[in-house]
Amino acid sequence: MAHPPETPRSDRRTPRNGPRSPQPRPQQPYTPQPRPQQPRPQPLNPRQPYTQDKTSQQPVAPRPGAGLQLFAPCPRGLEPTLAQELTELGADACQPTGGGVAFSGDATLAMSVNLHSRIASRVLMRVAAARCRDEDELYKLVRRTEWERWFSERLTLRVDVSAHRSPLRSLNFAALRVKDAICDRFRELAGARPSVDTRSPDVRVFVFLDAVDATIYLDLSGESLFKRGWRGVDDSAGAAPLKENLAAGLLALAGWHPGTPLHDPLCGSGTLLIEAAQHTLGIAPGRERSFGFEKLKGFDAVAFANLKQAAEQKAAESRAAVVSSKQTLAISGGDIDPRAVERTRRNLLRAGVPDGAVVLKVEDFGAPRAAPAHVPAPAPAPAPAPAATAPAPPAPANQALPATPRGIIVTNPPYGERLHAQLHAPYEPASGERSSAAEDPAPMTAADRAHQLAMQRIGTTLRQHFGGWRACFLSPDPELPRQLGMQPRRRTPLFNGAIECRLFCFEIFDRPAR
Repeated sequence: MAHPPETPRSDRRTPRNGPRSPQPRPQQPYTPQPRPQQPRPQPLNPRQPYTQDKTSQQPVAPRPGAGLQLFAPCPRGLEPTLAQELTELGADACQPTGGGVAFSGDATLAMSVNLHSRIASRVLMRVAAARCRDEDELYKLVRRTEWERWFSERLTLRVDVSAHRSPLRSLNFAALRVKDAICDRFRELAGARPSVDTRSPDVRVFVFLDAVDATIYLDLSGESLFKRGWRGVDDSAGAAPLKENLAAGLLALAGWHPGTPLHDPLCGSGTLLIEAAQHTLGIAPGRERSFGFEKLKGFDAVAFANLKQAAEQKAAESRAAVVSSKQTLAISGGDIDPRAVERTRRNLLRAGVPDGAVVLKVEDFGAPRAAPAHVPAPAPAPAPAPAATAPAPPAPANQALPATPRGIIVTNPPYGERLHAQLHAPYEPASGERSSAAEDPAPMTAADRAHQLAMQRIGTTLRQHFGGWRACFLSPDPELPRQLGMQPRRRTPLFNGAIECRLFCFEIFDRPAR
């Protein structure tokens, strides 16, 4: 019996509808397909920053027509005040953050903020941002940033790094890696690298690291903006004066506006008075200084010259009006030290304020008041006649009296030796050890007792003679309200450099109304 031929393996299984014969696939000739070309980033305009791509490690070029992404640091506590000032200058999308304000605008706005801002410390332009978990990723991010678009290898360089909860262990090493990345890129492109200058660099690069990202900024200001250019050498000696941008912020927080009577009874070098006078006259705070953006590629010198010319013309008209009218600016100051008053007068002239526009006098704001007319004053004891060779005693300081029934006092009073020692003590408690500053304070000295007595007398002067005024004191001393014998209406936390302070604002009521 013959057997049927063996069926192929593919046909052994018979489907329910009958056998299925295999269908051969048509053979298509192979044609290699070109790999899709990725769009190459457009050359970076020095007036436009990189924008951050959250889904990639690579910084991407800005969108066409996008404005600059800027950040203005300021003294902590002044962020909302700075945001309001930037909005008035024309900035867009102002977002206050810790230590500054992020905003956007074009190159003209960046130059205008540098020239006119009274509160900002700097103006930074964001050039790159990406995820960063270690120093190698930071190096790669900085290395692929097109620094040659903004400056050449012939300029000097400085790098500053700050961090908040960053996984990187050493900020100094991070700064070194950033510097190496910039120099390596220039060496590869131009065969030379920028030199490092930590004192007076042509270009400053700022890097901020957080727990996830790294953000790279190019400084547009150069020297800090609080350096207006009018301080003399005599202001460098002795105690550090109040920084100009902090003084401008104090005036804004106190509610002062041009035209409102202002008095600083402890004027020192006159920083508060100068900021108020320049604001009243419309003098741009940056008119006497240079800026970092002037050394960058793409700098529009004509546009900046027009900005400066318009600002100078406005200030010249205001100064001419004050000189011709021979009127003051409703701004006055005093100090018990005649040398401080004379230093303030010189600084006002350097700052472009006409002579006599601000009333200055030597006064003792805490001097005891003369007895009222209806109370007979006790007869003074006869003093012995001075010797023929003894020098004449100095004339007593004038007593402080308000020139107007309403006004604002803004001042930065000195503090005693004990508080100064606590603020500047190098001691740091060990791990698990509590600081003994509050438990074992420094002993009272004669200078401390004299300081407290002066504050008590100042409080008496305010209550008796400045009814209807508002008084604002910047001090790191939490005991200042008790020493003045007054209850503050508002306490605003601020930082004077690294020193935590409070701006104590007191509303002084008229005596009949109390």
